[in-house]
Amino acid sequence: MSQRKMKYLNDNRIVYRRYSPDKPTQEYDWGWYYKDGTYGYYSLFRSKALINSYKSLKWHLLTLWYLNPNIDLEKFKELAEVISNKSNGFVTFTIKKKILYKMINEIYLEDLERPPKNRLRKIVFKDLCGLNTSQKLSIVGSIIGRGKAITQEDIYDAMLHIHEDGEKITISKIATALKCTSRTIHRHMSEELKKEKDLLNIANEKI
Repeated sequence: MSQRKMKYLNDNRIVYRRYSPDKPTQEYDWGWYYKDGTYGYYSLFRSKALINSYKSLKWHLLTLWYLNPNIDLEKFKELAEVISNKSNGFVTFTIKKKILYKMINEIYLEDLERPPKNRLRKIVFKDLCGLNTSQKLSIVGSIIGRGKAITQEDIYDAMLHIHEDGEKITISKIATALKCTSRTIHRHMSEELKKEKDLLNIANEKI
């Protein structure tokens, strides 16, 4: 699989990551904690996993359109062509031009005042915070783990941190992060979360 050609995005000053504008419950040197979570944090292409479906491609393009409100339609078409070209290392499949342009037109008609659907995050680490996966999970556990009832949102948050660092998500890693037993994770893990765990692991395995 070819490496992502991030140079195009950087050279053209395309915004693909944005910290949340929501007020955090607590701010730290390494990042922010949101007690009730935030949907405002966008971080595309952070993990090694590639875009592997039309639905995911459309979400990524819609998010890029949302994060770059000053980009015109022609420049957005060029951006979409770069992202959807398999040889550029962003996607795992080939998409026909006709389908891509239909997708672009649908995105163009979207209301930019309405943010694209996003994952709820309770803990957001700053880029280049200097922490490894173990250190990040230790922080996750110290803030939302010990002494608190574990929620599905907490489990999902831990899963995303493990995934974004390119590691395999396991029940034991989630339990260690949240400072609880594996049995507790099994008890609180819904079927939807189990499927998401498998999908995230498969995505990283394809790299």
